[in-house]
Amino acid sequence: MSFIKDIFTLLKDTTWPTRKESWVDFKSIMEYTAFFVVIIYIFDQLIVSGLIRFINIF
Repeated sequence: MSFIKDIFTLLKDTTWPTRKESWVDFKSIMEYTAFFVVIIYIFDQLIVSGLIRFINIF
């Protein structure tokens, strides 16, 4: 039973983020997600337009 006791001790000693820190983290995740969605969308549009031009050659 020492294992379970150690888990609770570890959880008690862990410093958890405050509400403000959690919102800052959430905002950062949303910004990174939006950035990569835009990058992937642009890359996808470039690939699709290139493939359509390539197909139209034949």
